[in-house]
Amino acid sequence: MKTLADISLYDLLPDNAKGDKNISAACRSLDNQLNDLYKRADKISFYRRLHYGQITDEEADARAWQYKLAYYDSNLPLIQKIELLRSAVETNRSKGTPAAIEGLITILFGEGYVEEWFEYDGEPGHYQVITSNPAVTEGRAQEFVRAIESVTRLSSRLDRVVLSETVNMTDLYIGTGTHIGERIKIN
Repeated sequence: MKTLADISLYDLLPDNAKGDKNISAACRSLDNQLNDLYKRADKISFYRRLHYGQITDEEADARAWQYKLAYYDSNLPLIQKIELLRSAVETNRSKGTPAAIEGLITILFGEGYVEEWFEYDGEPGHYQVITSNPAVTEGRAQEFVRAIESVTRLSSRLDRVVLSETVNMTDLYIGTGTHIGERIKIN
């Protein structure tokens, strides 16, 4: 696949114009200028820099406003802002689905998943979010709920956020015993 940087203006000239010294010289000199321009365009390409995580906080905030992201907070760390911007198109496309909620939870809070009403005997149209991230408690609880509700269908309702906790039980021992015998009664 050829790109603009690979093509010379001289090669695009018709045969009768290639014979003219002035035109061919002008094309060759413009080729150098255009190649320099292509290199500069590569450096300022926002999407390429976004892909490599090389954007600034200010750029992230401006693009989030342009993209009208469902959930965005300018106080987030730059890494999370970049992930939100990278997934903006997919999040907007899948908005209103459990996948959109789970994607947002993964970016902002690390881990979690959605259980729909039929998976936990809830009311139709309701769901709950299960997470094991201890940072979701207290201070970030409202932020967590606001983030989830920003990508939820209007007809769906969040019942609760369940914080599941895992404990390392390496020193836990379980034992069982079985006794088999007969009972004899003598009169």
